[in-house]
Order: sequence, then C-alpha cells, then structure tokens
Amino acid sequence: MPPAGRPRTFDEELVLEAAMLLFWRQGYEATSLAQLREATGLSSASLYGAFGSKEGLFTRAVEHYVAGPGSVTDVIADEALSPREAIARLLHGSIDMQTDPSHPRGCLVALSGTVEAHGAEHAGVREVVAARRATDRARIAATVSRGVTSGELAEDTDVDAVTAMIHGFLLGISTQVCDGIPAQRLHAAADALLAYWDAPRGNASGLRPA
Repeated sequence: MPPAGRPRTFDEELVLEAAMLLFWRQGYEATSLAQLREATGLSSASLYGAFGSKEGLFTRAVEHYVAGPGSVTDVIADEALSPREAIARLLHGSIDMQTDPSHPRGCLVALSGTVEAHGAEHAGVREVVAARRATDRARIAATVSRGVTSGELAEDTDVDAVTAMIHGFLLGISTQVCDGIPAQRLHAAADALLAYWDAPRGNASGLRPA
C-alpha cells in the first residue's frame, strides 16, 4: 500500500496488463526492470513502492492473467456441465485463447515461470506458476472422478493417469502454438484425446462410452 497521504497516480489495472503482456511474451527471467519501466511507464521507485519487487509484480501479473485470459480454464469446475463436456470446453477453449492473435501466444502459466533447478533465488516465481498448475490438475482430477461416478468412465479408470494425460495435453498446447502448429490441427488433436473418453470398455485407459 502507498504511504498515507500519497495516493497512487497510476492505473494499477493498466500497469498489470502491461506487465502481464511483457512477462507472457518474454518470460520472467528474460524480462528486465528497464523493460518493465518502459512498458508500464513507472519509475523503479514506483514499481517497488507498489509491488515490492520484480517478483511481486510478476505474482500480481499472474493473478491478473488468471482473472483474465487464463480464466478460460475455470470451465472445468462447472458441475452443471457433464464431465466430458467440461473437459472438451477446457481443451478447445484453451486452444482458442492460446492462438488468439490479440495477445501473446501460448499460456503465461506454462511459459513464463523460471525452470531453474538450483538455488532459492526464483523459488517464489516457481511457486506462483506451480500453484496454478496444481489447481488446474486438481480440478481435472475432480472432473475425471466425477466421470467415473456418473458412469461416463469405467469404474476401474486410472484417474491419476487420465488426469496426467489431459493436463499434459493442456500444458503442451503452449509449445505447439509457439512452434507454429495451427489451431485447426490442435482442435483435431483435442478431439482425438476426447475419443479416449468415448472408447469402449477394455481399452488401455479403462474408459468406456457415456
């Protein structure tokens, strides 16, 4: 919070939008404070005063993304949809969002966090994006479990394996998009994955038709 008597003189939503787009396009580590200052129009003092650090700004930018373009994955939690429909909307909606030319391609959560394996310097950054991935993974697992309970999937379905298959596809959309794979082909791939949901009892995934 700014000190008493010194209200902020900038639009925080616009600042977060600019920072989000920059982190999304370049990733956390490749984005410098100089670039953030230029993109947001704020001085170092203002950035640090409002967000505490580059990491603090990244955390808020991820929250901004999750509430905006990233909210496309929230459909997976809609229990008014059948489990299969929720998964279908998750995958196809994510493809549409990640290939939208109005913003950087891919998924900020999948692409922007550091993957540095040693040291604690970027631990907070890793935790921010890992937490969002964990949320998506848990919601997918809940939907797969709901598919078993509702009878869409076989009773002996390996929920963890099917969850990993769906979540792995979801995360992999980003690299496919960045490699130039067209949206039409990705939608076809999503339909191929969904075919496993509709496969007859006895296949390797333990799935059966609804």
